[in-house]
Amino acid sequence: MSQSGGGAKPRIGELLVGRGLISNDQLEQALLLQKTEGGRLGDIFLAKRWVTAVDFYDALTDHFRKGRIGDLLLERGLITEKQLFEAIETQKHWGTRLGDIIQARGWVKPYMLGQTLAEHFEKPNVDLLRDRIDESLVDRDSLSTYSENLFVPWRRQGGLLKVAVVDVNPQLLKMVDELVGEPFDIVITSKFDIIWVLQEIGNQYYTEKSVHELANSKPEFSASEVFTAKQIIFLFLWMTFSVITVTLWPVNSLVLFNVLISVFLLLNFGLRIVLTWVGGDKHFDNLVTDEEVLAVDERSLPVYSILLPMYHEAATLPNIAQALRSIDYPLSKLDIKLILEHDDDETIDKAKELGLEGIFEIIRVPDSLPKTKPKACNYALHFCRGELATIYDGEDAPEPDQLKKAVIAFKKAPENTAVIQARLNYFNVAENWLTRMFTMEYSLWFDFYLPALDALRIPIPLGGTSNHFKMDVLREMEGWDPYNVTEDCDLGVRLTQAGYRVGVLNSTTFEEANNSIPNWIRQRSRWLKGYMQSYLVHMRSPIKLYGKLGFVGFWGFQFFIGGTIVSALLTPIMFFMYILWLVTSTTVFDPYFPPVVLYITLFNLLIANGFLIYLFMLSGFKRRYFSLIPWALTVPLYWLLQSWAGYKGFWQLIHNPFYWEKTHHGLTTFEVTHDMGAAGKSPVRPAPSSAGVKP
Repeated sequence: MSQSGGGAKPRIGELLVGRGLISNDQLEQALLLQKTEGGRLGDIFLAKRWVTAVDFYDALTDHFRKGRIGDLLLERGLITEKQLFEAIETQKHWGTRLGDIIQARGWVKPYMLGQTLAEHFEKPNVDLLRDRIDESLVDRDSLSTYSENLFVPWRRQGGLLKVAVVDVNPQLLKMVDELVGEPFDIVITSKFDIIWVLQEIGNQYYTEKSVHELANSKPEFSASEVFTAKQIIFLFLWMTFSVITVTLWPVNSLVLFNVLISVFLLLNFGLRIVLTWVGGDKHFDNLVTDEEVLAVDERSLPVYSILLPMYHEAATLPNIAQALRSIDYPLSKLDIKLILEHDDDETIDKAKELGLEGIFEIIRVPDSLPKTKPKACNYALHFCRGELATIYDGEDAPEPDQLKKAVIAFKKAPENTAVIQARLNYFNVAENWLTRMFTMEYSLWFDFYLPALDALRIPIPLGGTSNHFKMDVLREMEGWDPYNVTEDCDLGVRLTQAGYRVGVLNSTTFEEANNSIPNWIRQRSRWLKGYMQSYLVHMRSPIKLYGKLGFVGFWGFQFFIGGTIVSALLTPIMFFMYILWLVTSTTVFDPYFPPVVLYITLFNLLIANGFLIYLFMLSGFKRRYFSLIPWALTVPLYWLLQSWAGYKGFWQLIHNPFYWEKTHHGLTTFEVTHDMGAAGKSPVRPAPSSAGVKP
């Protein structure tokens, strides 16, 4: 077995002996077995356990007999010389494997890359949809490990377990070696084959985990039980006591009730003034600077999973796909999951029609109850490979540097920071009255309130999109609560209770503001119902909650989450009483509103509401949407809409608590964009008819 001249690489046996991985005696035995029984020499080494798969393929990596992967793709006519040169140059900046870059660019389909990789390693290339796996070899408890790392036991051949893999690298082979615990070799397949097969055979496992994992492991945090027995008993005793006291002492009881409500609303107003004052600090606008973003070494950036749950949103898919392609982040480090419901053929067909690049993967969620966004995200979480993860909605347009800013923010934040919330705003600001009000509300919420909550260590109710997680912490928390229809709010509070920080980020994702009142009511009623669910869940043990959150955190939770609910339900009642009194000069309310209570109530109705109108104006100044400022005077009408949604949400909490009322997107005629420019001063320009909306 002498090495041939001319600089030829040594044969595999000599290579392994030369590296000290096998002895000359073992090589001779292997050659004898090969002569008498047939088979590949490498398979014999692996079956005898003389060398591990990790060491075996590490040795081969430096001595491929078939050339480099880029050269092979070029020889097969799959890429051009220009594309190969561009990929090699890109590799210097991104620091990822050449095949990943080529696949991220969409130049080569994953199955073609798999065929080339198989030739590269001189290994079989298998189509798992045709060459079915032996399901008896699959460890059901390891399904998540398979899907997160893209490998699965395939068959047993020649005394060796054959494992189907998408890539060959030492870290993966070491993991496989530790998991299977027996001699193995590899076959090459496409990552989509792995994903499809695992979804097929692991359907029940992934569904069970996505629906019941939180309820089984941490039932105290699951909204699957709307009211606990203790809460029902407390509610019954409180109502009984109230009826008795009102019957025996009607005037004094109602006066006390008015005092409690008035003081609560006054403190609720006070909290919002404090939050606006604290959140207005310019420091929050420069948490991560543009200079820091420019200085990022892209080779050091982690893999980033992007979860994109969609349901009947085929019209918005082209827009969000383009927005994600335009993100200033190495494409080969993006792991994008299109999370689509099993029965959503329209969106699935659109995704296939678009011919998306290899960084996009369709995760088809089986039909099961509850049919909610958090359940779908939990399902997809089993297939995520990123160190960090974020969620976007189908109508989102994130600022291109948002992911880089999130990475920098995590590095600058305390170690226990688990999630960082980016700001949300709207690109169709000036479409109609409703979009203007919605924009001012979101500007106040995300530009003032949330930064202040972070500074004051009050639990932050996360937004439904653009929250950036550490993946290991997200999995530790068992993901989202599938029964909570504002899973983001709930998760923010759960993380705070677990001792983690929730931070904020000075980067904005622009969304489509609802331009239809019925559609807005559907969305807002779900949000308020979810706030009610979250409040009920986290107030199951108020003393424990106080111990975990402390004085400021506990009372901040009461007034920010609880206050949002109470304000929505009480606003129409207070408005009605005030207008009735103002118009008719009735004295019927006088016994129940002694002077002190009357003054507090009038202060809340007139001065406090006036200040809240001013805060809406302030949010317009913050974003330089000066044309919105006069519209802030109509805020009371907006609050009445919120009350309508609040009562609808309360009704659903009783009768249909887990129903996810779908918000329809793609209704706007405005362009989906993150580049707002002077959008607050004048209407953003309408989108062309082909901009993601079907004619």
